[in-house]
Amino acid sequence: MAALFRGSRSIWFRWNKHVDFVFVSKRSMASKTPVGFIGLGNMGSPMAKNLIKNGYHVIATDVFPESCKELQDMGAQVVDSPADVAEKADRIITMLPSSPNVIEVYTGPNGILKKVKKGTLLVDSSTIDLAVAKEMAVAAEKMGAVFMDAPVSGGVGAASMAKLTFMVGGLEEEFKAAQELFTCMGANVVYCGQVGTGQAAKLCNNMLLAIGMVGTAETMNLGIRLGLDPKLLAKILNMSSGRCWSSDTYNPVPGVMDGVPSANNYQGGFGTTLMAKVFTFCFV
Repeated sequence: MAALFRGSRSIWFRWNKHVDFVFVSKRSMASKTPVGFIGLGNMGSPMAKNLIKNGYHVIATDVFPESCKELQDMGAQVVDSPADVAEKADRIITMLPSSPNVIEVYTGPNGILKKVKKGTLLVDSSTIDLAVAKEMAVAAEKMGAVFMDAPVSGGVGAASMAKLTFMVGGLEEEFKAAQELFTCMGANVVYCGQVGTGQAAKLCNNMLLAIGMVGTAETMNLGIRLGLDPKLLAKILNMSSGRCWSSDTYNPVPGVMDGVPSANNYQGGFGTTLMAKVFTFCFV
């Protein structure tokens, strides 16, 4: 039996004893190649779980070791540092809270770039400063690796249901190679252009979301103060011109809908500190 192979993200063919070529899907073969995942918080944990559910062997780490337990129970290999992940995987996804965290995970003493292998695909799904994304791309290139920024939208619920939207910046040929991973974690994957354009799209989206959420919160507060039942008010808004994502999918008022942070004492949502990054990046 002979085999033809072009790279870890390419198509395999196998020549059987009857001299027939048998196609083996990219995903079925790729699932045998480990995927590194760094950052197992509210977003990263369900994203990594969806990779495991799709047959990928995940090598994971987090600054809080207790965050790794559920993934480990699902079969993930847990290591001590980002450098250890880089030593064992040639495709790595990071999902981190802020620009300083990204800089530390990539370039710190135990960072990815200390042990990254040439040709490794590095995908950062954090929401960070465009300049930092570009800096990480340059640093990765010096080590022979490829960096892409791929921030996401949809929140914890979409992360759990693999319905995220990925906004991707980087080399187009690498985008095509990375799509098999994105489609395990999201419902929409959009190529935006070169490194940094994914972050640009995400920051614009977050600005509009923040405006919509503030407007929805103020509107709901006004209605409640005027004696309207919040569920009734939300129903009216969602069948009228005021309808938006914050009103019909992520309503900020407790008791209006299930499965959102306002129904869980505002746990698991996108914090205002993180949202403030948008305005810092845009106006500073």
